[in-house]
Amino acid sequence: MKKRLILMRKIGLFILTLFLLVVANPLKAETKDAPLDIKGLIFEHIGDAYSWHITTIGKTDIGFNLPVIVHSSEKGWFAFSSGKLHSGQPYNGFYIAQDGKYAGKVVEKNSTGSEVRPVDFSITKNVLSLLISAFIVLTIILVVAHWYRKHPMEAPGGFVGMIEAVIEFVRDDVIKNNVGPDYKRFQPYLLTVFFFILVNNLLGQIPIFPGGANVTGNIAITLVLALFTFFIVNISGTKAYWKGIFWPDVPIFLKVPIPLMPALEIVEVFTKPFSLMIRLFANMMAGHTVALSLTCVIFATVSMGAAINSAMTVLAVFLSIFMFIVEILVSFLQAYIFTILSSVYIGLARAKKSH
Repeated sequence: MKKRLILMRKIGLFILTLFLLVVANPLKAETKDAPLDIKGLIFEHIGDAYSWHITTIGKTDIGFNLPVIVHSSEKGWFAFSSGKLHSGQPYNGFYIAQDGKYAGKVVEKNSTGSEVRPVDFSITKNVLSLLISAFIVLTIILVVAHWYRKHPMEAPGGFVGMIEAVIEFVRDDVIKNNVGPDYKRFQPYLLTVFFFILVNNLLGQIPIFPGGANVTGNIAITLVLALFTFFIVNISGTKAYWKGIFWPDVPIFLKVPIPLMPALEIVEVFTKPFSLMIRLFANMMAGHTVALSLTCVIFATVSMGAAINSAMTVLAVFLSIFMFIVEILVSFLQAYIFTILSSVYIGLARAKKSH
């Protein structure tokens, strides 16, 4: 037990050091030339991008460019490296908007001179992170399945045993208890969404490639996940479920002539996935924002003197460690909450009696 605690402490310090190297280096470079723009730096780090910046060593940026794939309504298809846009000069008429409603996105000028967005299929930082996380989830499942094929009569241990314990917990305590007797129909989706969210949440806590992307803190991603649950719930809903929406078991004057309760029930149909989307997005984005804000404290207090800066640096480091531990817990918790609420909504839709 003592050796494990020492190992965990070393791993924590190693991760914190990497975090400070990755995030602090570019922040330090900023303070030499201009006042620290904390808001801009935070949104730059948690936002999507057409390149993946890893760290800065001296004045050298370490990272790699990602492919830009766009379709212009006037010029057709184009595919090129995002590095061609970083000079600030347009490439084939395309450039990255610096402000306005398309800020940070690839845009072009149409024949009338207006700034418009082409159809964008680019492999951005979040897209690449999604592909990596999907590969990790697929690898985990295939490794576990391969082990069971090779050892059908043995009890698993180690990594396979840990994954089996998680799967059994989600299946028995979350899915089966909330969905009901026909839970097996929805088990593949719910287990997949649990591991997908969990892996993306944990990758977001790793400060170096392939981690660091704010995938589940991107509202577009959480919107798609919520829409999956929304469609599964309403497509698989029973007659009792729809009767409970359009003709709920309430006094008649609440339904006729003004359909007050049916209107509220219809609103609830859309607020459920909305709450799923906002809860996951807000919690994960807030965690990244707080962690980056604590790092910025170190550099924001440089001009206040060595004593104040040293004290704030020590405080920021300890708070960063605390936030890292909290965010690991939140990563598991948010995956669990999304899965259990999806299971509850599906179970209510599958109920034989209207709720």
